[in-house]
Order: sequence, then C-alpha cells, then structure tokens
Amino acid sequence: MPDDFNFTIGETTFAKMLARKKEMGFGDKEWDKWLDYIFTQNDTQKSTQDIIERCMKKLYDEQFYDYWVQNFALNLNNIWNESSAKELDPTKGSSYKMQEHSALVIGRGPSIKKNKHLELLANSDYNGTIVCCDGALITALEAGVTPEKFSNFYVVTIDTQDVIKEWYDDPIVDKYGKKIKGVFSTVVNPSTVERARQAGIKIHWLHALFDHGEGKKSFNQTSALMIRAKNHPNGLPAIQTGGNVGTSSWFVSWQILKCSTVALIGINHGWTEDDPWEVIISHGKTSLPLDMDKNSPIFKKLFPKIYNPEFNCNCILDPIFQYYSIALKEFITRSPNWVNTINATEGGCIFGKRIKCVTLRQFLTEYHN
Repeated sequence: MPDDFNFTIGETTFAKMLARKKEMGFGDKEWDKWLDYIFTQNDTQKSTQDIIERCMKKLYDEQFYDYWVQNFALNLNNIWNESSAKELDPTKGSSYKMQEHSALVIGRGPSIKKNKHLELLANSDYNGTIVCCDGALITALEAGVTPEKFSNFYVVTIDTQDVIKEWYDDPIVDKYGKKIKGVFSTVVNPSTVERARQAGIKIHWLHALFDHGEGKKSFNQTSALMIRAKNHPNGLPAIQTGGNVGTSSWFVSWQILKCSTVALIGINHGWTEDDPWEVIISHGKTSLPLDMDKNSPIFKKLFPKIYNPEFNCNCILDPIFQYYSIALKEFITRSPNWVNTINATEGGCIFGKRIKCVTLRQFLTEYHN
C-alpha cells in the first residue's frame, strides 16, 4: 500500500466507529485488529448461516413431510369446494384503481406487549389492512384490534401441527369470526381449519412452497396437480413461508392483497438480553445443557448477540431465529421495488437493506390507509 494512502470519514461516522470499536472490546487495540476481526466474523457468519439453513431444511423435511401429505389429503375435498386466496386479490376486480395501500402484520413476539402496540393500534385511526398471525389473533381481538374497527381483517395459518387449533378455540374468535377472512395453507391440520370454520371465518386456500425447487416429483408439484383436477383449473396462489407464519403474513400482504407498504409488529425473530437462557435454549426443543459454556465459540455461533443500530438495542438469536431472520431479510431484498417494508417492532433483528425502521406511533402517523 502506498505511504500516502488516506481517506476521509465524517466526524459523526468516526464517533460511531469509535463507540462500536469500544463496545466490541477493541477500545485500546489497533484499528487493523478490529477490522480484521469484523471481516473474519462476516466470513464465519456466512458459513454458519449456510450450515443452519441446510440443517433446518432437513429438520422440516424429516419432521413435517408426513404431516404435509396427511393433512393435504384430508383437506382436499374442502379445498376443491372452498375459495382460493386469489379471490382476495383486489386487482382482479374490474373496478380496481391502483393506489397506495398499507398492511400491518401482527405477530406475537415480546415487543408487542413490551411496547403496548395492540393498545396503541386499537386507539388509532388506522384505516389500512390488518394481517394477523394466528398465534396473535386472540390477544389482538381482546385488546380491541377487531374487524369491527378495522374492516380489512385477515388471519393467516400455515403450520401443520394440531396444536394450532388453540389459536382459534376461544369465544372471542366466535364473536368476530364472520368478519374475518382466513388465509390457510393446504397442509394445515384439518382440526384447525374446522375450528376456524365453526367460528365463521371464511377459508381461502393457498400453497406454501416447501419443496417446489425439487421439480415435478416434489410434493408441491403433485398437490398442485391434484387441486387443478377439480374446481380450481387455474390452481391456487403459492407463497414462500420462511418456515413461519410471520414471514408468510408478510408475503400475503403484498403478494396476495397487493399492499405496497407492509409494516411489522411482534415479528422480533430474536430474544432480548433480559430473557432467561433456559427459555432461549429450549426454543424449538433445542437440546443443549443449561450449564454449557456461553463464552465458547460454538455457543456464540449458535446464539449470537447482535446490535440493532436502528433501535439501539441488542438481540440474541437462536438457530431457529437465525433461520427465520436470514430468510425474511433475503426475501425483503428480493421483493419487487414497489414493496416497502417497515419494521415497527421497536426491537428484534429485522433491519438492513430495504427495511425502514420506525416506531409504531410514527407508522400510524404517516400511514392512514
């Protein structure tokens, strides 16, 4: 490198770099060592992410494939006779006029309670679309976020387990069900779908893309052919899921409902520093001893702590949340240019390229419909 090598950094940027360098334990060390550490960590992170993605895909395939097939077979007659999620696409109507619409996705992450987001939303004059993850439905309705106040109200379910039925098994769901539109994957457990029907929720079906990339012999290809055999000659719409209902709801918001702005609350995909390690380690039935050395390299790879500069907080990830967040952030970067994604959780790890981070109050002030 030439002796006269130099570059210019603004005072504000330099101050941030000094603070971050100190925070990472390199305050009294050479800049070269700190930068080398960052580059090494980035390379390691990419390698770790690849490993986690492969392991999670194998886990989902082995654990859920049989459920996909069984649930689909039991749902097929109802799929043939009920509505496609295509019917929810507003652009299909002859009178539709293209304009800006927003959707607010409601998850059940810890930030929603910590920041009293449901209460804030319930008392707002927001007139956009509500897309509620199934696990947040009862809590949202109880907080006053109902289809009587927010007329464009949807609930999304993609998971195969029969325990998901619990998210619909409540008198308050029965009270408002007839005014809620449901978006369900073809592989949802039939008992879950039936409980939603009993509450008056109208079912709209779509495909969750699990193994579409494996070609004509994939489950997605086979199930799509069977559905087109009767009553749905053009098939059902299909979305990526990212392995969770939060990411699926983000897809539904713009891909099905054509909302150009999609805001997220309760979609943390991570833990706070206040959460106990026994809870973090046990997420997704992770089998690790509680007394494991938390300073060991392998532990730090499995449960990295990352700094969210947008909300000035730290976030702890586990292997499942790493998988979820990597997928969602990648999907966001690849989404059409007209899609605007806003993280209004005021925490978590969803930040970066093409993600605008604001408080929920700011979002509600700026977006009314």
